[in-house]
Amino acid sequence: MNKMKEVEQHKNQSFEEIKHTDANGNEYWYARELQIVLDYKEWRKFENVINKAKEACKNSGISAFEHFVGADKLSKRANNAEVIIKDYKLSRYACYLIAQNGDSRKKVIALAQTYFAVQTRKQEITEKEYSMLTEDEKRFYQRDLTRKGNYSLNQTAKKAGVKNFDKFHNSGYKGLYNGETADDIAKRKGLRYREDILDNMGSDELIANLFRISQTEQKLRKDNIKGEQNANFTHYEVGRKVRKAIADIGGTMPEDLPTPEKSLKQIEKEKQKSLKNK
Repeated sequence: MNKMKEVEQHKNQSFEEIKHTDANGNEYWYARELQIVLDYKEWRKFENVINKAKEACKNSGISAFEHFVGADKLSKRANNAEVIIKDYKLSRYACYLIAQNGDSRKKVIALAQTYFAVQTRKQEITEKEYSMLTEDEKRFYQRDLTRKGNYSLNQTAKKAGVKNFDKFHNSGYKGLYNGETADDIAKRKGLRYREDILDNMGSDELIANLFRISQTEQKLRKDNIKGEQNANFTHYEVGRKVRKAIADIGGTMPEDLPTPEKSLKQIEKEKQKSLKNK
């Protein structure tokens, strides 16, 4: 085994060794432990990376609070005095964003990017397995894919010159939903203020949006689109063409698809409450 492979194997083992699992089987990592593995000596510098990752999460239209959960803890000093130190419980997606925003000069950062990307792909399921899922399970799966898709799209859009991401994403929604913005969709669905519209979509509606997201990213890259206005127009046009494709095959327009009775967040809360009561 050469030197590079030895280092890579060691780091992969380290990422696994600091992984935690909660009572619901969800994996998470503590930021303070990840800091050490990623070779950041000072918390101050590592927290700057975390803040950049949180901003990237926000720009993807995803709630950072779900992926960067505060986990402050008591720590003893040399004189036995106890102080509260800041920490986070990080999802796999949060770790991936941290790796993407870390110091690219560090070899371990590249290894972290590979590790979290590969481990995420391992969680992907086959078509046969997907067909056996319940509707809510399909919703969770498709929602996770849209999160990843939106993050990747945002990175590409940023390179194209996009700064106003709300306007950029609304351009895509307008094309797919016959002029409706994210706020219009939320109002039609009867959602509360700032409630996530993607958490309140069925699997078919999520799939339509995922197709819009992936095709927009491909076109921005392939056609080397530059300029915010051009990127917004591209997103709108892709959304409009996805809508036309649905109409051409006689499918149901996304705004006519039923809104699930419960949001994915509500379902998750009920699961956690049920497990606590057992």
